[in-house]
Amino acid sequence: MTDMQKLYLLVPMAPLVGAILAGLFGKAIGRTAAHVVTILGVAIAFLASLYIWQDVSAGNTFEGALYHWGDAGTLRFEVGFLIDKLTVMMMLVVTFVSLMVHLYTIGYMHEDPGYQRFFSYISLFTFSMLMLVMSNNFLQLFFGWEAVGLVSYLLIGFWYTRPTAIYANLKAFLVNRVGDFGFLLGIGLIAAHTGSLNYYEVFAKLPELSTQTIHLIGDHGWLLMTVVCICLFIGAMGKSAQVPLHVWLPDSMEGPTPISALIHAATMVTAGIFMVTRMSPLFEVSETARSFVLVIGATTALFMGFLGIIQNDIKRVVAYSTLSQLGYMTVALGVSAYSAAVFHLMTHAFFKALLFLAAGSVIIGMHHDQDIRNMGGLWRRMPITWITSLLGSLALIGFPFLSGFYSKDAIIEAVQLSHTPGAGYAYFCVIAGVFVTAFYSFRMYFLVFHGKERFHNAHAHDDHAHDAHAEGHDDHHGHAHHEPHESPWVVWLPLVLLAIPSVIIGYMTIDPMLFKGWFGQAVFIAEPNNVLAELGEEFHSSAAMAIHGFTSLPFALAMAGVLVAWYFYLVNPAIPAAIQKRFSFIYKVLENKYYFDRVNEIVFAGGARLLGRGLWKAGDEAVIDGVLVNGTARFVGGIARLSRLFQTGHIYQYAFAIIIGVVVMLWFWGQRV
Repeated sequence: MTDMQKLYLLVPMAPLVGAILAGLFGKAIGRTAAHVVTILGVAIAFLASLYIWQDVSAGNTFEGALYHWGDAGTLRFEVGFLIDKLTVMMMLVVTFVSLMVHLYTIGYMHEDPGYQRFFSYISLFTFSMLMLVMSNNFLQLFFGWEAVGLVSYLLIGFWYTRPTAIYANLKAFLVNRVGDFGFLLGIGLIAAHTGSLNYYEVFAKLPELSTQTIHLIGDHGWLLMTVVCICLFIGAMGKSAQVPLHVWLPDSMEGPTPISALIHAATMVTAGIFMVTRMSPLFEVSETARSFVLVIGATTALFMGFLGIIQNDIKRVVAYSTLSQLGYMTVALGVSAYSAAVFHLMTHAFFKALLFLAAGSVIIGMHHDQDIRNMGGLWRRMPITWITSLLGSLALIGFPFLSGFYSKDAIIEAVQLSHTPGAGYAYFCVIAGVFVTAFYSFRMYFLVFHGKERFHNAHAHDDHAHDAHAEGHDDHHGHAHHEPHESPWVVWLPLVLLAIPSVIIGYMTIDPMLFKGWFGQAVFIAEPNNVLAELGEEFHSSAAMAIHGFTSLPFALAMAGVLVAWYFYLVNPAIPAAIQKRFSFIYKVLENKYYFDRVNEIVFAGGARLLGRGLWKAGDEAVIDGVLVNGTARFVGGIARLSRLFQTGHIYQYAFAIIIGVVVMLWFWGQRV
């Protein structure tokens, strides 16, 4: 093994060692040592990723197995890495955001009795995510995929005495199983038709696979690659929370805030986006699959944004914003703008992690009250949280020069140029989504940081406070005399460090990542679908794009959203209440989240219970217990009762029976003679 291969191995292993030390020996080593070893592990992974990034930028990529552990026919099971520019970009994002979350956790969870356990989980999550993005084969990808699902289950239900947290983590686990079943089918089809699980070996066989058809139902032939890509994308729909498998993500806000930032902003939910980008050679074969991806992404981008408008829990607003932005990334995948999708993945990771951690800072300042209706005027009391939240919100709505502007506008323009079926619908959704995003983002921003202070008369002892107190947070009983305050430095420092890339990373990287082919061979686009090449012809510089952005339709819609939010929530707060009353039906639909949960509970959960009850009553009680077990016993009992009639114990009856028997035998013998 070369020195560089050892360094590749160090990246996922350092967080794993930290997780083991904090998880198994947390009680022995204490709280401080637990956060030191886990932060050190993630810091080592980040620094190693930086070094690997420099090495890859110099042209040194790597693809190969580090450890071969089994065979099954032609399939080789290996632990291997694929280190190229797409991988190192993901490694840097995952390790940097994870490092910020680890630092932030010291302040956020400092009074929680599960402190060491929490650090162990988030380090284990980082290891799982790194194994996923660094893999060079489908089996290792699936290992990382399932591992992040397992750790997210543990983290969402971290406060396991809270019934809502247990419900949320079970929901996340089950919904992801639905997606993962599709993902596994896709991998199974690839293994069956190529005899390999290695990415490059599968891609090499694409010319012969691209025309192959399979019969699913009846005689109608489906293009093999269409079926494979749709199955793989169903996996991505679960992980990246696309309609209708999105229902787990808002509920997952029951977990502590640091994991909302780690899982639901930067890493786990982007695993699906990364996977589809990595599989770009497969998706380029099937226009049907890309069209499916496009329509699902567009629907998620717009309709999940609408739900953000009516949320009053500060973390849920940000959660619906994540759903909407994941929709934008999925739309980019659907129009073959893979580079734009992962570019938005990267910029979004920074500003969304910032917004989640800022929400956590506000929650700390408000003594664990999460209702934005009980806030207001916090900008004076929490200046660092206020200014970083403003920068995060501006990046989210795509304000020119900030990182979100470059990635979001690139996606919108790519959709406009695309000829993929469904692109017209998608363009409407992403354009309308700009206004919606600006409106709900600044609704939250104005309600939290501006306007009159509402926390003096708010009864801040809500459920969250009680739960937080039950879990060991010092919740300061009697909130009325506790004023909101700026968070400690371990909480606001990660906000500042995340705000910097949220502002500048888009400006610095758009040209190489989108138009200069920085990703190289990592991303494949068929020539007729290359919308980014058309965009590149009009691109002159980052500054010129931003200046032009001030005259564009998305900018006008974003500013309209901000102005409407300002007027509704600061100037004339009676308007939203009047609109809610006037359009109570629409409000009810949004409040019930389009009834997805109700349908799942009645059709799927209810159907499963009905099926289970039917199998129990008909199968278990009637057939197994009634016929096979008890029926056998009754049959044997009946034979025994019949036999008892002849076993009386009287000699004369036995003699009579013998005589009758002899007579019958003689009669038979006489007949034969």
